[in-house]
Amino acid sequence: MNKQELIDAVSAVTGDSKSATAQVIDAFTEIVGSALAKGDTVQLIGFGSFGVGARAARTGRNPATGEAMHIAAAKTVKFTAGKALKERVNA
Repeated sequence: MNKQELIDAVSAVTGDSKSATAQVIDAFTEIVGSALAKGDTVQLIGFGSFGVGARAARTGRNPATGEAMHIAAAKTVKFTAGKALKERVNA
């Protein structure tokens, strides 16, 4: 499902216009992104949690040349599914 399909589906369930639904979804993604950028966790009970993880610096290899290269440390976004979502997917 892409963003437009999500907008269509939410709009159909709520009865709101597609433009209003698109604004809500855009606001949601902006707020979650801002919270994660600050290092906060976004927890949606029954659905899951969005958080920030850390990836340590490491040495890798360039696949084209085989030469060793340094890969810098980075922050990553992680999602942990909630119990209700796991049960729904596994049902």
